Amino acid sequence: MHESAALLKIFRLINIRRTYSVASMVEHRGDLPLIVQSDGSLLLDVHTRDFDEARLAVSTFADLEKSPEHMHTYRISSLSLWNAASLGVSFDWILESLERWSRYPIPGNVREHIVQVISRFGLVRMVKEDESNLLLVTNDPVVRLELESHKRLEGLLTPCVAGFRVRLVDRGTVKIELIKIGYPVKDEVPFTSGAFLDVNLKSGEPAGPFEIRSYQTEAADAFSGRDSPGFGHGTVVMPCGSGKTIVGMAIIARYKTNTLILTTNVAAVHQWIEELVEKTDLDRESIGEYTGDLKQIKPVTIATYQIVTWRPSKDEEFPHFRIFHERNWGLIIYDEVHLLPAPVFRVTAEIQAIRRLGLTATLVREDGREEDVFTLVGPKRYDVPWKELEAKGWIAQAYCHEIRIDLPDDLKMPYAVADRRGKFRIAAENYLKDRIVNQLIVNHPEDSIMVIGQYLSQLRKLAEALDVPLITGNTPNRERERIYHEFRKGSVKVMVVSKVANFAIDLPDASVAIQVSGTFGSRQEEAQRLGRILRPKRRNSYFYTIVSRFTSEETFAANRQKFLAEQGYRYHIEIWDKGELQPK
Repeated sequence: MHESAALLKIFRLINIRRTYSVASMVEHRGDLPLIVQSDGSLLLDVHTRDFDEARLAVSTFADLEKSPEHMHTYRISSLSLWNAASLGVSFDWILESLERWSRYPIPGNVREHIVQVISRFGLVRMVKEDESNLLLVTNDPVVRLELESHKRLEGLLTPCVAGFRVRLVDRGTVKIELIKIGYPVKDEVPFTSGAFLDVNLKSGEPAGPFEIRSYQTEAADAFSGRDSPGFGHGTVVMPCGSGKTIVGMAIIARYKTNTLILTTNVAAVHQWIEELVEKTDLDRESIGEYTGDLKQIKPVTIATYQIVTWRPSKDEEFPHFRIFHERNWGLIIYDEVHLLPAPVFRVTAEIQAIRRLGLTATLVREDGREEDVFTLVGPKRYDVPWKELEAKGWIAQAYCHEIRIDLPDDLKMPYAVADRRGKFRIAAENYLKDRIVNQLIVNHPEDSIMVIGQYLSQLRKLAEALDVPLITGNTPNRERERIYHEFRKGSVKVMVVSKVANFAIDLPDASVAIQVSGTFGSRQEEAQRLGRILRPKRRNSYFYTIVSRFTSEETFAANRQKFLAEQGYRYHIEIWDKGELQPK
């Protein structure tokens, strides 16, 4: 069982443990797993007897920040509490959980924060008035007065006897503005059913039975709430390689409705099509591709964010937004939802009547718009730690290595006089890295290897020296997919790829990734690149990052590692001698 899907189990556990007296809890506090700190952070001791049960409870209302070997860190935030409230969790239940598992008394400010934040969820509700309008209602006269006088809501709300009238097209915009002032809307407007589509997951094929994994079923259950009111929209957070696409297909089969899927690139579009044909009973003619090459709209249509957000100039409208209204959709799936472009946020605000599923390995957004994902796509419904799936064998065990090499003498002076961006690029393109890449390839003769980088000139040089295929953003889609196909079947053992391979690329046979350069300190990128080699396989996976020593690249490398270290992965640091290019 896990997180959101295990909510009922948690309630049962807490009811059982009500037999503990307050005196016995105090007597045994030293053995309890949880430490609640006044800044809203929660520390969970991995080595205590009740760790697993406490983690199930805590993860319902707090976000996991770090999960290294001994102590996991969660954080209580307004967003995490509103996620919990959307599941029906009360502040009494949260406080009781903290009391039950905490080693020390709960700080008073944390108690007060939890009560105040949870109490705000549901103060403002959105309900349906008629086919053209919605109602924003509140039973609190003070809240009503605040909403009436708030400048950000001018023109969006029309006072009426029942509360405020809201136009259908303003539904999402109103929710965004309200969450900014601390009033998350409890949206009780029913979803439209969408056009019916008879689709089911396949139970078995001649190539071998397809069985949905237990945690994938839990994720689908958590999203739908088993058809409970208030569910049917939200985000599922699962590691790369754990089968987010299968969760999406399970939800399509559950709702049996016309579905629009948005993803990051054409290769990902074709991946979705292949998965749908292989694992559902849909025929190929029912699946449409909406990209720069084809403009098909079918009962299940997969489009790229790039084509949807394309427009002739910045002053013109987005012509392909019509895809959102072209068919009677009952479900929209946002693949890699943490990358959702701002223009898609805009149109998503207008289509709140459609069920929405976000899929991602991390909700971290560089622009800080996690609240928009919560408001427009939906709250986090399911989250499973990377290391938990690794421990159960669902994703490959990965070993992370950082190899540091000095700058050669002829680059030290140019590095010293360069500006900040120039320093980073000189360090990133350190030509001694090429020899390390060669040595690592020699060290892994049986593995399928991806060499990943940021700078095209560096990647072209590597691909030419290694005599292997190169994939960049300029590689035609047909050629790109041919190389991917050859890599999957093993006729190509090494390939060099730019950042186009960061997202939504299924390369199940890749077991080694060598990162020669990256996008400054992007945690997202580090996580996604590791994810390229986490698909389950018979052999372990290795993730190498090559960094120029004593340069700004070391600092940015530390930032990139942060996310993975917080997930429980450890980096082995090696210093290679530039004279002999071998570990010291």
